[in-house]
Amino acid sequence: MPAAPRPTGPRLEPFRLRGANFNLLVLRLLDHRAEVVVPAIGDQFRRAPGFLRFAPVVIGLDDISARPEEVDFAALAQGLRAIEIVPVGTTGGTPEMRNAAMGVGLPPLRMAGGKATEIAAAEPAPEPVPAAAPPEPAPPPAPQQQQQAAAKPAMIVDQPVRAGTRIWAQGADLIVVGTVNPGAEVIADGNIHVYGRLLGRAIAGGQSATEARIFATHFDPELVSIAGYYAVREGLGGAPIGKAVMARLIGEQMRFDPLA
Repeated sequence: MPAAPRPTGPRLEPFRLRGANFNLLVLRLLDHRAEVVVPAIGDQFRRAPGFLRFAPVVIGLDDISARPEEVDFAALAQGLRAIEIVPVGTTGGTPEMRNAAMGVGLPPLRMAGGKATEIAAAEPAPEPVPAAAPPEPAPPPAPQQQQQAAAKPAMIVDQPVRAGTRIWAQGADLIVVGTVNPGAEVIADGNIHVYGRLLGRAIAGGQSATEARIFATHFDPELVSIAGYYAVREGLGGAPIGKAVMARLIGEQMRFDPLA
């Protein structure tokens, strides 16, 4: 039997690489002991079922003062994976601390557009290159253009958000006219307005917009977050549950104010 003819078309590439930005949670270590941190995380987010399941997290090292040899990164990574949280790297900390984390497969990461983190000793500086002449400054935009640039769009959802549904208003505010059911998740890089019952999870402000706020006419969420700071249902303190509420950040603390 004659052999099957080989395909004559162009060979397909087996893969391609491309850069991309992702929203990742940063787990800021305030205690370097894995046996303290892991159970506390498991208890905190067990109250918001499914929220962190298999979520990738970056371990923040800026707030711990222990020596690198005192931090058991292997036990920390193993403990997080055991409760279905996936550590993908580290941010901040000293070079020695970052190198210790790299030893167990936790590489240093940097913020998009930020300065790269140095791991090894600095290389000799390159020969100076004469600076190019600065470009001509662009003319200031017209008042109408300024007003258009300042205007912030909003995504409007005029139906209930069902359990298991995730809605993300990228680069915008989010307005939901209806109920956000338990198990549903609404996310906005700006503010979130829920003209109905907020029973699921609401995440506003992306990772850095600390001025963002969450408004709900019936406030009873599983979890709320602004600019990466979270509060689960049992951690809402004296929030007026079932009432009209505005949630905002004061420093690093969540505040819940009733709406008249």
